[in-house]
Amino acid sequence: MNSLWLRNAELEPGRLCDVRLRGGRVAEIVEAGRVAREPTGEPDDIDAAGGALVWGLNDHHIHLFALAAAWQSVACGPPDVATRDALADALAQAAGQGGADDWIRGVGYHECVAGPLDRVELDALLPGSRPLRVQHRTGAMWILNSAALERVTAGLAQSPEGLERDASGRPTGRVYAEDAWLRTRLGDSAFPDLAPVGRFLASCGVVGVTDATPDKDAATLAALADAGQHGALPQALVAMGGLAARPEAGGAVMCGEHKIMLRERALPEFGALVERITAAHDQDRGVAFHCVARSELVLAAAALRAAGVHRRDRIEHASIAPDDLLGLLVELGVAVVTQPGFVYERGDVYLRDVDPADLPWLYRGRGFLEAGVPLGGGSDAPYGDADPWLGIRAAVDRRTRAGETVGAAEGLSPERALGLFTSALESPGVSPGPISVGDPADLCLLDCPWSTQREALSREHVRATFARGRILHLRGDTQVGGAGRR
Repeated sequence: MNSLWLRNAELEPGRLCDVRLRGGRVAEIVEAGRVAREPTGEPDDIDAAGGALVWGLNDHHIHLFALAAAWQSVACGPPDVATRDALADALAQAAGQGGADDWIRGVGYHECVAGPLDRVELDALLPGSRPLRVQHRTGAMWILNSAALERVTAGLAQSPEGLERDASGRPTGRVYAEDAWLRTRLGDSAFPDLAPVGRFLASCGVVGVTDATPDKDAATLAALADAGQHGALPQALVAMGGLAARPEAGGAVMCGEHKIMLRERALPEFGALVERITAAHDQDRGVAFHCVARSELVLAAAALRAAGVHRRDRIEHASIAPDDLLGLLVELGVAVVTQPGFVYERGDVYLRDVDPADLPWLYRGRGFLEAGVPLGGGSDAPYGDADPWLGIRAAVDRRTRAGETVGAAEGLSPERALGLFTSALESPGVSPGPISVGDPADLCLLDCPWSTQREALSREHVRATFARGRILHLRGDTQVGGAGRR
């Protein structure tokens, strides 16, 4: 449909308006009932019945193919799996399905379940010859059992850096940051279908995503573009990646930042890091630093100061950011993309494992904003829940799954928390301002006033989602009327 009226929509508390979408933009905003309906020729309409109309949401940090694959994998960590026995049961159940030579793929493992895993532990958990690989919940490591190691190392002339070996030179089963290599060794050329991901995100009000996976090759970018062109992924898409492969200009995928993974146990040489930043800036691209430890954040900031800052440079996670680093981030002018949902999903483990002195600085909200750091929100799905409203709620109440509080002083108002996910897709932390005539029609219609949703902060209240005026999601109880119809 080229034109659509949203009747009786709440644009601000107590103010109901009729909003016309046409040509992909907000074409008119008038007080509700002011525009007379013609008996014929009127555009289609939806009666919002007082539901709030807010900006569509953007997930500024997600991993699309990994999410689609995770939904087809065995859950190996909390909350689904919490003990060693439960993990063994889950793997045994998976082994009972498929052929004897078929791979078993597990995701979401954390040491709180059964301690550190290696090939020996996996062999004990799942006896037999079925190849098994289990991904750590951070996404930074795969653990392979002996059968899986035999397959991926057969005929291997040279080991990749991330394939860990013990003192005797034998692989431990742990593989760090080698997803592209592992995919090649598995012969895994098929990409999972993104349509279920696209539908779920649309049902949450999401109109745009940034895929933060660092090691995209040309085939991955082509698969993402195909999903966008053919409607499997209807959201606007920015794709991060390396320097060699980048999306085509003007295509379905927008070129994102060069992703740089920092790992505290193996930090890169400073000069080489500065050169990588400069190379990205020479392509007119920002860099996106993965920083989950304080040392990683310090190194990223120092390297950006040495190389100079691009307008789209950003920090991913900034998981621990004490006050003495906030001023440096403000000085650099870089945005931070945080994952407030981790406070809920992982908070109970953080309370047990994180140094108490660091807990006040964990996945901060208010501290960043009050210091003047542009702050966007992302889910990090599948390493976090893909529902952005879960993250919005956690940014407000700072509650863990068990009901404990982490960093209460970092809590945000519901409006500011929503703003983490409604900031511009290519500029996290930059507010789009109030919905106005002429704006792109990237909108989310709720089934209730904002006064209700600000208490619930639930995706259950999302009634319709529009991207450039096109309907991405329409809940089953929503009627689209024609001329002269309600």
